[in-house]
Amino acid sequence: MAANLLDHDLDGLAAFCEQLGEKRFRATQLFRWIHQKGASDFDQMSDLAKSLREKLARTAEVRPLPVLTEQASTDGTIKWLFDVGAGNAVEAVFIPEDDRGTLCVSSQAGCAVGCRFCSTGHQGFSRNLSTGEILAQLWYAEHHLRTRLKLAPGERAITNVVMMGMGEPLQNYAALVPALRVMLDDHGYGLSRRRVTVSTSGVVPFMERLREDCPVALAVSLHAPTDPLRDELVPLNRKYPIAELLDSCKRYLEAAPRDFITFEYCMLDGVNDSEDQARELVALLRGRVSCKLNLIPFNPFPASGLKCSPRARVQAFAKVLMDAGIVTTVRKTRGDDIDAACGQLAGEVQDRTNVQQRLTRQPIRIHATTGGSRQETR
Repeated sequence: MAANLLDHDLDGLAAFCEQLGEKRFRATQLFRWIHQKGASDFDQMSDLAKSLREKLARTAEVRPLPVLTEQASTDGTIKWLFDVGAGNAVEAVFIPEDDRGTLCVSSQAGCAVGCRFCSTGHQGFSRNLSTGEILAQLWYAEHHLRTRLKLAPGERAITNVVMMGMGEPLQNYAALVPALRVMLDDHGYGLSRRRVTVSTSGVVPFMERLREDCPVALAVSLHAPTDPLRDELVPLNRKYPIAELLDSCKRYLEAAPRDFITFEYCMLDGVNDSEDQARELVALLRGRVSCKLNLIPFNPFPASGLKCSPRARVQAFAKVLMDAGIVTTVRKTRGDDIDAACGQLAGEVQDRTNVQQRLTRQPIRIHATTGGSRQETR
């Protein structure tokens, strides 16, 4: 099979071109054609020698992902479903704002972490995406949107990328890092490290590696102030508990492009949204790690057995945090009419991990609070 050039960062593409007997500057030219101009036809690449174009036509291709569906929300959000073969599909979401265009990108077909409030996790896990499959989402969205939005030459449609789509990015580390490097490369998409965010449920060893290899902005799915509750909501916590996670976050800040870590906190009715729990969160975080809290309204789906916190309770929770001096935002729900909001991406994933059998526990409900301790029922 022909080599997929989307699988390579610039160094990888230079090594590929060297195998063809070509110098590095040819790889840079090729890289720009692919990522800056969106070209997939080597005959279009007019400043490449004809001999090189002929070699590329024999040995390589720029392999896009087939688009199965496109849905547009009333708020301008666009969701694409991409075919990744063998009965699996992944989703990417474009979120337009006045001052930015953000693309939410998937890293896996499904997810093995199994967070209780995430519909992707309830679909099971099939496989990791390749670097080329991760980048193909950005490649298609950027160049499709430039035409669709009638942008001027050189004007970018996508200014921010968040690895918050389907999957746990750090469990696909080998494919993730080259993809991030292409996003950051001035010959590629030229995004700043501050505008590329990796979201993780807390895979501590790979947080440590990312700090060394390619430190971009980091968002950590926290969702609970204590280990017992987080064990239930984010099963990975049983392996990397909160104290270990926060220590890793503090170390990450030494190399991070921002001076804070974003903690994502999904607001679940009667589970993690009381004012007492907000105060526990303050005690946990204040003075320990520079952070921002992003409170996320839960987007219900039948299999979760969970409900969204009432707006008034979300606001009360946020007030406790803000009164304690913690920067706190409440995420505006976008694209929920096309199931493109946070936690709703499910794609079409063949369940090869018996996830439905594993997720048969009763819904978590906290029914009493005495002296700061919570009694839980299943």
